[in-house]
Amino acid sequence: MSAVRSAVLAGGGTGGHVYPLLAFADCLRRHDPDIRITCLGTPKGLENELIPPAGYDLRHVPAHQLPRSVSLDLLKTPPRMWRAMRATRAVLDEVAADVVVGFGGYVAVPAYLAAWRRRTPIVIHEVNVPPGVANRLGMRFTRNVAVGFPHQPKQAPALAGARVVGVPLRRVIAGLDRAARRAEARKHLDLDPDRPTLFVFGASQGARTVNVAAAGAAKALTDAGIQVLHLMGARNEPVEIPSGLSAPYRTLTYLEEMELGYAAADLVLCRSGAMTCAELAAVGLPAVYVPYPHSNREQYRNASPVVEAGGGLLVDDSELTADWISGNVIPLARDRERLDEMGAAVAAYGHRDGDEALREFMLEAVAR
Repeated sequence: MSAVRSAVLAGGGTGGHVYPLLAFADCLRRHDPDIRITCLGTPKGLENELIPPAGYDLRHVPAHQLPRSVSLDLLKTPPRMWRAMRATRAVLDEVAADVVVGFGGYVAVPAYLAAWRRRTPIVIHEVNVPPGVANRLGMRFTRNVAVGFPHQPKQAPALAGARVVGVPLRRVIAGLDRAARRAEARKHLDLDPDRPTLFVFGASQGARTVNVAAAGAAKALTDAGIQVLHLMGARNEPVEIPSGLSAPYRTLTYLEEMELGYAAADLVLCRSGAMTCAELAAVGLPAVYVPYPHSNREQYRNASPVVEAGGGLLVDDSELTADWISGNVIPLARDRERLDEMGAAVAAYGHRDGDEALREFMLEAVAR
């Protein structure tokens, strides 16, 4: 296989694009400490908070979101795209890029265009159905398309020929042994070592529906002997948790060491973003999924295969209430046998080696 001396990784805006990009960058560096890795982003995306601290070169390009309807912005798109493509081409030339690997987000569009004009191999990694706008455009310029989940090629005609590689995950999560780290995790998070534990979180910024319902069920949960670890989210107003509860109910804004939350938990109540589904499947953790109800319903499609495989439950955002949690989550969290069966089912669906599989796919693409 052909060696890759310089790889440009494009993806930004949200954690669903940035986290797999970083995990893949770590994989490339593990195999070749001397490889040059250049990441593309915009000044406003989450990539600015995550990529430089991880030790990778982040270059800003003047990318713009593609308009989804006829408007004045549509008329501005061609000159904007031309400027972004030229700026990105200059980066590819400067770093002598051997390959461009895109994870989506509008910063990927000029990367795909610049790589196509430069005749640089393009690899696309997609985790959603239907594919995002940027990756749909990129698929016009390459057949090297990889996906994170087995259901994607079946549900989206555009992905029919894609390679299922899994989702690149951080090693601390992909290699997590929950049972071996449970005691350590619960001690670190100030939780009881022996109680059934529910881990509650929304997306990376939180989810108010999930927060309100869980807080409303706090007394019922703890009266049933279930302790709770609840991440409120950095951009959500905190909800009030009752005092005098009969079991621990720990609240945090954010947890950087998500692997500790997973290790401490017996069951999760969460949104169903692609990264969340991939991480829970990799570590074999059953969940109650509350898909984000807006956008194009991709979170329903993310969770449905896991639920159908027996690894979780699904509830509509509009139906999630404190009473629903009392009637459904409490019995499940107390049923050790059922949780073990669900954990085995979700683990059978998961991939722990998405980073390695994507690297092999990239090397094949470059060799071709």
